Amino acid sequence: MADASRALDALGDTTRRAIVELLASGPRSVGDLAERLPVSRPAVSQHLRRLTEAGLVTADPRGTRRIYRLRPEGVASVRSYLDEMWGVALSRFARLADNTTAPTSTRERSK
Repeated sequence: MADASRALDALGDTTRRAIVELLASGPRSVGDLAERLPVSRPAVSQHLRRLTEAGLVTADPRGTRRIYRLRPEGVASVRSYLDEMWGVALSRFARLADNTTAPTSTRERSK
């Protein structure tokens, strides 16, 4: 879960989430990302560095540019964590629902 924790921390920033959403549609360069975001190229580079450190993004050098793409293993760790938490929440809800009885109506009580 350490990988998921780092990834979730990185995704706590709206600009980094926007970068991940853009990369979900395919690999992109820093310049391409910067054109679509309200931040500078240096800021995009800093956000990409944080996403890379969190294991969500990887870069492929192509000439003088770097092309960034989502790292499937990083995304899978977040998905696994959220699936686990969702399962726990559903289990708790089911237990609560099983232990809760619906109130009976006045008519049913008089029978």
